[in-house]
Amino acid sequence: MQTPEQNAPFFFGYGSLVNLRTHDHAPAHLARARGWRREWRALPEGDHAFLTAVPDAGAEIEGVIAPVPGGDWRALDLREAFYDRLDATEVVHHDGPAAAIAIYAVPETRAPRAPGRRTAPILLSYLDVVLQGYLDMFGEAGAARFFDTTEGWETPVLDDRAAPLYPRAQVLPASLRGWIDKALAARGIAPFAA
Repeated sequence: MQTPEQNAPFFFGYGSLVNLRTHDHAPAHLARARGWRREWRALPEGDHAFLTAVPDAGAEIEGVIAPVPGGDWRALDLREAFYDRLDATEVVHHDGPAAAIAIYAVPETRAPRAPGRRTAPILLSYLDVVLQGYLDMFGEAGAARFFDTTEGWETPVLDDRAAPLYPRAQVLPASLRGWIDKALAARGIAPFAA
């Protein structure tokens, strides 16, 4: 009997895909992508900032890999519609099975960094999902590393927890919300009210 991993390509998740509650791809394996960093980016067609991976030879980010059974990328490609799916097989290091690995990244042509550009906020409900995943998979130290290895924290954070705008928002326990709030405050980030 074949498992979902056998002969399947994998994706490398570095944001909301780290939160296993947001998809049914299993099993997930801890991984690192060398030559990439994370960044919050605004898109012309978006009303909030998106987390993307950006090539950077001197950087490395943690995340997870998980199989895409039968190589059927349709659901993930739809979920990641603003991103390009790129080959990352040679730069993702993990203890899982040998497989082709893809990473999703917003193309520079879609989200150029230009002076005076409108800045869409980071949704707190989106950040909650990402940090819940990092806390589950990497613990508090890994969630702290997420902050340290992500750029764009000058982007305002919109507190939309009461009425989440992020489509995969999760209900977090008070203790987890408290940890996230303290981590933001420690970095001088004060979410503004919706």
